[in-house]
Amino acid sequence: MAENDFPGWHGTTIIGVKKDGKVVIAGDGQVSLGQTVIKGSARKVRRLKPGGHEIVAGFAGSTADAFTLLERLEAKLEASPGHLARACVELAKDWRTDKYLQKLEAMLIVSDGKELFVITGAGDVLEPEHDVTAIGSGGNYALAAARAMMDSDKSAEEIARAAMAIAADICVYTNGNLTVETIET
Repeated sequence: MAENDFPGWHGTTIIGVKKDGKVVIAGDGQVSLGQTVIKGSARKVRRLKPGGHEIVAGFAGSTADAFTLLERLEAKLEASPGHLARACVELAKDWRTDKYLQKLEAMLIVSDGKELFVITGAGDVLEPEHDVTAIGSGGNYALAAARAMMDSDKSAEEIARAAMAIAADICVYTNGNLTVETIET
């Protein structure tokens, strides 16, 4: 089987919702290889505590690549404690200039409770409009659903859970087995 014929890993929907002084990052648990579900309970949202400052991160894409990026982000955060934006930009700079990192296939959503960022596979750092962002196979479905609920009375967690449920109903690479982490300012 040629490298380009390999069906590839698919799966994951990660959403970040910032509302009323809280940020919720939620992710599903499905990992698929081609048309087969390999695992339904993967944990793709994690708490990090580099330098004593708590961060919540969710990842989509290759698991090994995502862990490499998380480790690099932790190192950047330890070098710049309490400065999430600076650490994200420094990671993105490395990603764009390091030939090894350029081959990594992953994206991250990260928050310290004050700021919410997406770090893309192209080495970009994006601060989402409307205080909601999503990545992964079902990301656009979750994003649309969450944006529709942002003006409601629902909490950040309720929005994230409802948006993930909608994405799971639409995207075959997303399931309803959620990991949800909340961080406050």
